[in-house]
Amino acid sequence: MLKKLHADKFMFDLLIIGGGVSGVSCALIVGSALKRPYAEGKKVGIFTHQKASSLVNGLYNNAYGIPAGTYGRDILANSLEQLQTLYPEVEQIDGEKVMGVTGTAGNFTITTNKGTYQAKAIVVAIGSANNFDIEGLTQYVIPNKKAMPEKNRIQLTNNDHVVTDGIYVVGTLAGWRSQLAIAAGSGASVGADILSLWNNGIPTQSHDSLPLELRVKA
Repeated sequence: MLKKLHADKFMFDLLIIGGGVSGVSCALIVGSALKRPYAEGKKVGIFTHQKASSLVNGLYNNAYGIPAGTYGRDILANSLEQLQTLYPEVEQIDGEKVMGVTGTAGNFTITTNKGTYQAKAIVVAIGSANNFDIEGLTQYVIPNKKAMPEKNRIQLTNNDHVVTDGIYVVGTLAGWRSQLAIAAGSGASVGADILSLWNNGIPTQSHDSLPLELRVKA
């Protein structure tokens, strides 16, 4: 079982809304860099409410790096365990649904069904169902450009994942196709963009590599 954490009343540097594939992908990238000098001391959290995630009923045979026959519900559970084990600095906020967002970049207030949080920036990582109802963000809703019209899917207006200053959107809600690999890449891309911003605008990635003695020689 995941350890449930409780947010203190501090300002988060980043809050991610949604514990599905795109949200957790973003959290993993950001979490992996929190010990680097440019990210040291940053406060990051993720709302892991995910009951509406399309992964719950998914069966994956064609996603890169995932064994054929993997259940989506197992990916959901295992990814949060991985995030907690490797990057416990990323605070997981479970059992809370985000109801509204107010404020501007550097000073957002996020209201849930159980409380309020402050954040300098947010990533919206929930699905593209047409029941999207986060107050303060509904003005950005448009029909999803890459979904079949009869599915009545939506997205948020954005330019390279940026909805407006300080607000990012990822996954199908950013207008990407409903494929696990695409959603994961979208979240990871925004994670790297945020790290680059924290690193004084220097293009930044966060990845590990094999020790020299284990590397394959070209």
